[in-house]
Amino acid sequence: MENIVFSPDLTVADNVVLENLSGEIETGLLGANLESIKARRDSRDISALQSFNDPKSQFFDPTVLSTYDLRHLRRTLPVIVDKNVVAPYIASARRIVRHETDVVMATHLILYFSTSVPSAIWLFYNFTYLHGVLHFLMQAWYTGSYTLMRHQHIHQNGVLTKDSSLVRLFDMYFPYVTDPLMGHTWNSYYYHHVKHHHVEGNGPDDLSSTLRYQRDDLFHFLHYLGRFFFFVWLDLPLYFFRKGQTVNGARILFWELFNYFSLLILYQLHSKATTFVFLLPLLLMRLGLMVGNWGQHAFVDPDEPDSDFRSSITLIDVASNRYCFNDGYHTSHHLNPRRHWREHPIAFLQQKRKYAEEKALVFHNIDYLMITVKLLQKDYDHLARCLVPIGQEQIELSMKDRAEMLRGLTRRFTEEEIREKFPRAGQKQKEL
Repeated sequence: MENIVFSPDLTVADNVVLENLSGEIETGLLGANLESIKARRDSRDISALQSFNDPKSQFFDPTVLSTYDLRHLRRTLPVIVDKNVVAPYIASARRIVRHETDVVMATHLILYFSTSVPSAIWLFYNFTYLHGVLHFLMQAWYTGSYTLMRHQHIHQNGVLTKDSSLVRLFDMYFPYVTDPLMGHTWNSYYYHHVKHHHVEGNGPDDLSSTLRYQRDDLFHFLHYLGRFFFFVWLDLPLYFFRKGQTVNGARILFWELFNYFSLLILYQLHSKATTFVFLLPLLLMRLGLMVGNWGQHAFVDPDEPDSDFRSSITLIDVASNRYCFNDGYHTSHHLNPRRHWREHPIAFLQQKRKYAEEKALVFHNIDYLMITVKLLQKDYDHLARCLVPIGQEQIELSMKDRAEMLRGLTRRFTEEEIREKFPRAGQKQKEL
């Protein structure tokens, strides 16, 4: 396909998915209704993806590093290194992690506890501005992958094995060390994301909802960002109190205030180290979370804004899926928040027909950050070129029509429309 870009850095799974969609587009453009060919292609690709995740399969392909697929790593390294270092490490890590595919979780934890933690401690012991700047840049590089590792952690109740009490204890408590270093306040990600965002699903009661904003307007975005930036510590507890969840409200209020109190004490003890180790990552994380969420939920169908298919998107790109544990499959995640990250490409292909029927959106060669940037630039032509059309209706659209379709999905909802489309919004939390 002329407009489909196959980045050499795509994961193996993303290559399979994008090849599958590309074949579907070519068939659609020919006007052919070759259902048997489509079905065989889907069956072949789904089986291949399932074999990558199956420890009993000869094609089992655990993720060891975010940067490289294991097959590429083994082609690159000398055989002696693979045999005496990589293979024993994988065998050991598979016994430690919750899912055998997730050797990368052990890799990341080793990375953070061998770099971030000692670097932060040394800054408090012997601060220099050069070290402070380098430390912050290192953390800025880590935060995306770390946050999506924690995303898996909060949805799966851990990433390490339950078979060892010592490992399980570490799995429960390591976030209290690493979260503040990456810009997270203690437990707020869990309460905001799991107990709040996935309950409300970008509806009118969601504090991070995009419905009331014109999603290609810079001032609307700044208002959206500013509210979260300065008031989430209060808005989230008040949300739980309004919904009758007093315990959750009290817990998140305690953790937010205790976190800020701890930062205040640390700042008084060592202002420079605290700024580079904790405060700058906190500011960066708050910015990143809202820029990402804006991109994830910018396109909302005015006819069915409460549909997960029509209020979230799917990305097939390197930044989201290679480095951030398939975060690009956001629709799949909203359809089943507890779905394991390696299962998203499989689930997507299995439900591809449903995605098409529901007029879901799939993009490639762009991440959530750049979706937000392009929206604020009102560059719908670029977004249209990144769209991977699914279903005959989207396939037949010209590039200009695709751009206009996307523009229509970023319109601000009026309060009257919200009341009409979400008549039971205020009752949702109490019924769950």
